Amino acid sequence: MPEAATVELDAQYRQLREESAMVDRSARGKILVSGPDAAEYLQGQLTNDVEALAEGEGCYAALLDRKGHLQSDMRVLHLPDGLWLDIEPGPAPAVLSHLRTYSIGREVEIADVTEEWAILALVGPRAAELAGFEGLRPQYAQRIRRWQEIEVLGVATALGVDLIVRAGDADRLRGLALAAGVVEVGEEAAEIVRIESGTPRFGADMSAETMPAEAGIVDAAVSFTKGCYIGQEPVARLHYKGRPNRQLRGLELSAPAEAGAELRLGDRTVGRIGSSCVSPARGPIALAIVRREAEPGAELAVGEAGVTARVVDLPFG
Repeated sequence: MPEAATVELDAQYRQLREESAMVDRSARGKILVSGPDAAEYLQGQLTNDVEALAEGEGCYAALLDRKGHLQSDMRVLHLPDGLWLDIEPGPAPAVLSHLRTYSIGREVEIADVTEEWAILALVGPRAAELAGFEGLRPQYAQRIRRWQEIEVLGVATALGVDLIVRAGDADRLRGLALAAGVVEVGEEAAEIVRIESGTPRFGADMSAETMPAEAGIVDAAVSFTKGCYIGQEPVARLHYKGRPNRQLRGLELSAPAEAGAELRLGDRTVGRIGSSCVSPARGPIALAIVRREAEPGAELAVGEAGVTARVVDLPFG
C-alpha cells in the first residue's frame, strides 16, 4: 500500500477507536415481516427467541438449513410496524425467497425494503453522543429522534449506534453527522475494527458449510429454551454432547496473508484464512475457522510463501 494511503488508513482507524466515525451500511439487505403471525412465523424459522422481543428491542439470529448449517446471520429489530431483518447483501435474496416460500397459509407479509432505507453506522466511543443518542443501551435498543427535519431511528450496536433513515434522507443525514464532528471512513478501516473484535462475517469467515458453534456465535444467536426451528436438532446435539471439531480463532501473522490461504499444522491442513488485515495496533492479523487441534499458542504455516501464524483467543488483545 502506498505510504499516503497507509497514513490515511491509520488516521481513519484512530478515529474509529478514539472518537467516532461513520460507515455507510446501506447495501445490507432489509426485510420487513409484518402481520398478526409475524413473530410466531419467524420463531419457527430463526435460531433466536423472536417472540420474546418487546417493541423497541432486538437480537442477533441466524437462518439455518436442516443440517444446522448457516444460510445467513442477521439483526432482528421489533419496530412499531413489524419485525425488521437486516442481512449481508450476498445471502439476502435467498433469505427473502425462503421466508416468502414458507409463509404460505399464514397471516404475514414479507416486504423487501432494501432500497427504501439507508443505514449509516457510527462507530467509536463518542458515536451515540455526537448523534444525539446518549444512553441508548443495551445493544439493539432503539429510539427515534428528529434531527432537524429528518426522522432518525437510532439502534445501539456493540461498537456505537446505527442511524436508520429513509433512503432519500441519507445524504442530508450524512451532512448533519459530519457537521456534528463525525468523520466518514472507508470499509477497510471498519473491517480492521471488526476483525480485532473477533466478529465473524457471513461470506468471509462463515458460510453455508459452517455451523453456529464453529463460528462462535451460539451465545449471541441461539436460544435453547424456545420452540422448534429449522436446524434445531443438530445445533442442540452439538451444544449438549460436545464441542465442535472446528472453531473460530484469531491469527497473529508474521506477514500479511490473503483470504483463502491454507493453514497447516505440521503436515495437516487445519483450515483457511477468512478475513485478514494489517492492524495499525497489532500488525497483520486474521480470523479463521480451524480444526480443534490448532489450539491457542499453536504455530501454523500459511500458504506457500513462508508466512506463519500464531493461534490466539478472540478478541485480539
